[in-house]
Amino acid sequence: MQSDIDPRSLIGRRAVDRDGARIGTVDEVYLDDVTGEPGWAAVRTGFFSRDAFVPLGPSRVEGEVLHVPYARAVIRRAPGFGVGRHLSPEQELRLYRHYGMRVPGED
Repeated sequence: MQSDIDPRSLIGRRAVDRDGARIGTVDEVYLDDVTGEPGWAAVRTGFFSRDAFVPLGPSRVEGEVLHVPYARAVIRRAPGFGVGRHLSPEQELRLYRHYGMRVPGED
């Protein structure tokens, strides 16, 4: 994600999947414990008012829209942890694996 974006400015933005289909609205942004950079966003999907966690690293912001480079079905199946709490290392690991992303520090 662009490093010049203020994480607070993401809240309330519309989020779309890799095909441009609406996912929902960014509800919260979670910062990496080590770097302090935005790592994950909780997106209110509307699917039973559930928040889905999406990775911000490979995502991009264009105008007022957050583009997440994953299919909507993959995002729907992301582990749900509830919002308003800190993501534990174990929860982050589950998210990295769900999205098929390289886990930082693992080679």
